Amino acid sequence: MKTQEQKLRSKLGYGVADIYGGGAFLIISIMYLYFLTDIVFLEPWMAGLIPFIGRFWDAITDPLMGRIVDRTRSKFGAKRFYLLIGSFVASATFMLVWVNLTGPDWFQFIFYTLTFVLFSTGFTIVMVPYNALLPDMVTDYHLRGQYTAVRMIFSALSAILGGLIPNMIITNLGGGTLGYLIMGIVFGLIFFLCLFLTFLNTWELPLADDPIKEKKALKHSLTVFKNRAFRIYLGIFLFGQGSVDFIMALVLYFLTYVLFQEGQYILVMSGVLSSQLIAMFLYQFLLKKHSKKVPAWIGFPIQIVATLAMFFFAYEGASIWPIVFLSFLLGFGTAAGTVVSFAILADMADVDELITSQRRAGTYSGMATFSRKIANGIALGLVGVLLTIIGYNGELDVQAPLTVMGLRLMFIVLPVIFVLFALFFVYKYPVSVRGFAVLREEIDRRKGLRQDTITDEDMRLCEAMTGYDYDNLWNKDNAGI
Repeated sequence: MKTQEQKLRSKLGYGVADIYGGGAFLIISIMYLYFLTDIVFLEPWMAGLIPFIGRFWDAITDPLMGRIVDRTRSKFGAKRFYLLIGSFVASATFMLVWVNLTGPDWFQFIFYTLTFVLFSTGFTIVMVPYNALLPDMVTDYHLRGQYTAVRMIFSALSAILGGLIPNMIITNLGGGTLGYLIMGIVFGLIFFLCLFLTFLNTWELPLADDPIKEKKALKHSLTVFKNRAFRIYLGIFLFGQGSVDFIMALVLYFLTYVLFQEGQYILVMSGVLSSQLIAMFLYQFLLKKHSKKVPAWIGFPIQIVATLAMFFFAYEGASIWPIVFLSFLLGFGTAAGTVVSFAILADMADVDELITSQRRAGTYSGMATFSRKIANGIALGLVGVLLTIIGYNGELDVQAPLTVMGLRLMFIVLPVIFVLFALFFVYKYPVSVRGFAVLREEIDRRKGLRQDTITDEDMRLCEAMTGYDYDNLWNKDNAGI
């Protein structure tokens, strides 16, 4: 008989929420900046500043949400309780960002900043507890990898939905403001259904009766950055996903003004998204038996080669088929970054438990979600600034030659730089399959569940993973409480 955590239904129920997590983020990354510059006709720097401001609002809400989750006790479980609430809030706020409101630039800027802040808050209410859920559902290293792989398959499916269907809806409705609004309503309803299904089909392991009591809230959250494994994880997460942010934010500009083949958007994105889905299945098998770093060693070099090769076909009149083929290869690399990032995140709570003797999955999820959204906001803000610098004008059908060259370089060079940094942090990441086993054994010793003595080699490994001297581990003061 399979246990609950081994059942396919449980894995599917957990993973389906990332239809929202991956889909909403992707749609915003691909279409929102273009919506502001080419539909609303805001100045590029103003358009880029909106998500930048919204992401810095997350500096307050994401860490706060992480602490709230860790302090919550509910009959539904701390994380599932907020998934239930968030399913309604996230759906409504996603719809809101696509409402078209005319008026002076300053009025539009204020309106779209406020709506984006509301969307970002809804995303926080859902994704912080969701990212913290797996460590308190499943304890086995490889089984966590399987849950993550199923989640990433749903993320790939969400990318197909979010990368293709919105463009179809908008195009069929004339490409104007009504199309964007209808798209937002349709996907808002889809996201609600997926989040509610995850609430119904997940569970949480029992936690201590008393929630964490903090001396200083800010100090409590910032202690996660003393965790060496978490700092290196952030390098993988932010640079790997940042490379994708640049690609997705610029793909519409690249097709429209560099290749003059805007109508091939569906074809190009199909190449990226179909290969992502295939890669998610392949990486799932690697996660069952190998280190969680292996997909990155395979995917990131492929991403670099495919991105650089696009430079040879990035001109007006170029055949679209080499771009489609290279986009297909690109999907394998971007999928690797996503799989590795979320597979590793599930282990951060265990590293922290050895450091602090506490379970702070919510705090880590909050800080990771905040860091990810800050990086996304910086990426979109940087794109907006760079568009202004190269002289981009959304009201023109044809851009100046220097502007086109700038778009070409932005689309190719920026993602490659970010992937190279991500590879460096993958190399430095210290939690291997063996390291995780040593980690769990030492936690059991600290709890009095094992009577053996740790070896000098394993002691050094614990120090390498945590960044703390062995004698300073398992200390509540390390958590700021």
